[in-house]
Amino acid sequence: MTPGVTPSTIARLRLAAQWIRPALLKASTIPTPGPVDVVRSLTALQGQDFPGALWAIGLRSPGRTRTDVTAAFNRGELVRSCPLRGTLHVTVAEDLGWILSLTAGRMLQGQATRHRQLGITTSDLEHVRGLALTLLEQSGGKSTRETLLAAFEQAGQGTKAQRGYHFLFLLCLKQTLVQGPVNPDGNGNTQFYVSSQDWIKNPRTLERDEALAELALRYFRSHGPATIKDFQWWSKLTIKDINAGLAQARAGLETIECNGSSYFMAPETAELLGGASGKSVQRRAVPPGARSVLLLPGFDEYLLGYTDRSAALAPEHAHLTVPGNNGMFKATVVVGGRVAGTWRKAQGAAEKQSQLSGVVLPELFGVLSPAQSKALENSAQAYKRYLT
Repeated sequence: MTPGVTPSTIARLRLAAQWIRPALLKASTIPTPGPVDVVRSLTALQGQDFPGALWAIGLRSPGRTRTDVTAAFNRGELVRSCPLRGTLHVTVAEDLGWILSLTAGRMLQGQATRHRQLGITTSDLEHVRGLALTLLEQSGGKSTRETLLAAFEQAGQGTKAQRGYHFLFLLCLKQTLVQGPVNPDGNGNTQFYVSSQDWIKNPRTLERDEALAELALRYFRSHGPATIKDFQWWSKLTIKDINAGLAQARAGLETIECNGSSYFMAPETAELLGGASGKSVQRRAVPPGARSVLLLPGFDEYLLGYTDRSAALAPEHAHLTVPGNNGMFKATVVVGGRVAGTWRKAQGAAEKQSQLSGVVLPELFGVLSPAQSKALENSAQAYKRYLT
């Protein structure tokens, strides 16, 4: 291990890089980021839990409310699709196409066996594609998931046993559909499907080498300090593609060593260690954030953005954060960069009496100090303001 660089240092640097505490970076670096700024910085933000994804954006956009975040979807600036790991992510609309140009092929290959099991053929996919586009033309350009699946069923395309889900997944990978404006029904927790071609007005087009370099640079700038293994897990690109992208991006990154591994990050993040010389950080200080107490949503990039989460999540707390290791990440209380508990909304009158600011019920792994308890209350107040 390089002297002065510990896993806790890695964790707090990641808070800064991900704009979870924008004040940790120089004001000139992040001028009051808005929802689109946040998502553009992260490139792709975990989004299978839509309300959680909205808060992930909101907590990185101080002073913005949930209404401000959903407005960015309704204006077509942000969209949700499956650009990474077969999982829903939020991206800036213009970025979705070039990311999929790198990742869709491998996802399609990985699902080939499952699609044979479901009896999905090329002609079936063309059939539902035509059905979906026709339905959108007849319904003002947008449709709910349920209406699309009903149309598939009515036309003889079965949707049971996840067959319908995989149709929608494939139509997103093929850039036929994308989830765009927020559906006001159901408390605004779902989105309408729209035509990608019609909804995304100014898609960026990058050559493959350029796209590989941009994805690598943006990942390490927004998620660093991170390793090549972290980037490989996050992107699911081949090592050959990762090396090609990183070879071009490396000049714009700094490196540090921790536990014998090389971590890449943005120069601005490296400055929090006390300065850099060349491309290897020389002087090391303790980065800010040790006193921070934060409320993160489930599935936040702070944990999900890495294959090795040990810097932020102690092994003995992993089963409390991801019960049964079933892929369902609870919302977390993060103290000084480390997961110190989970939180949720209260169930029933008795629990509601224990909520902070009337919106947050923490379930802590240990006891907080008086100062930390006050900071937790302040974070609950910030979440309450976001919800208004």
